[in-house]
Amino acid sequence: MSSSSFSSAPEDQSLETEAPHAPVTRERRLNPDLQKQLPKPYLARALEAVDPSHPQGTKGRDPRGLSVLQQHAAFFDRNGDGIIYPWETFQGLRAIGCALPVSFFGAILINLVLTYPTQPGWLPSPLLSIHIKNIHKGKHGSDSEAYDTEGRFDPSKFDAIFSKYGRTHPNALTKEELISMLNGNRNMYDFLGWVAAAGEWLLLYSVAKDKDGLLQRETVRGAFDGSLFERLQDNKKSS
Repeated sequence: MSSSSFSSAPEDQSLETEAPHAPVTRERRLNPDLQKQLPKPYLARALEAVDPSHPQGTKGRDPRGLSVLQQHAAFFDRNGDGIIYPWETFQGLRAIGCALPVSFFGAILINLVLTYPTQPGWLPSPLLSIHIKNIHKGKHGSDSEAYDTEGRFDPSKFDAIFSKYGRTHPNALTKEELISMLNGNRNMYDFLGWVAAAGEWLLLYSVAKDKDGLLQRETVRGAFDGSLFERLQDNKKSS
C-alpha cells in the first residue's frame, strides 16, 4: 500500500505507530490498515505465504505439508529426498538463472553455513548436507522476520518490507531501497546475519528484478514460498 493511502492518525494513542521523538518511526512507516485488507495479518501462516492480493497463498500450489520456509528450501532438493547436498544447491541456482561462478561459490557457502544447524544429531556431515525438516534451525538474524523461528510466514512482517522501504513504488523496491532495508534490519554485531541477508536479497534482486530494475512485491512473496523459483526455472527452460 502507498504511504498516502494509510489512514489518518488514530484517536487512540495506544494504536499510534509513530513517535514524535523517534524520527525513524516516521521514516519507516507501518500499514495501519492491514487488518482491513487481510484477515488476521498478525497470525503467522504455516503453509501459505499470504498477502492482501493472495489471502489464500499461491493459487493452485500444493504445500505438501511443508512449512513456508521448508517450501522455499525444497526447490533445491532436486531429488526430493528431504536432504540438500551442495551439488543440488548448485543445480538449483543454475536453474533459476545464476551464473556459473555464483552458483559454484553460492552452493559451497550456503551448505557450509546451513549444514550443521540442520543436522539431526551432533555429528557434522562431511558432505555438507542440509536437512529440510530442520531448516528452521538455520534461520539467521538481521532479516525481515517474515519467517518466524519455526518457519511460518508472518504477513505483517512481509507487508512491513514495502510499507517501510517502498518509497518510490508502494509494491516494489529499487536497489537503493533494498540496500536501505538491509541496513535497517541489521542486528548489532550480527556479522554473519548481515552477510547472509545481503547475499540472499542481492542474489534475489539479480535474478528476479524487472526490466525497470524493480523487485516487485509478488516476486518477493514468491521467493518466500519457493513458487518464484519454479517460475524462473520454467522460464529458463522455455527460453
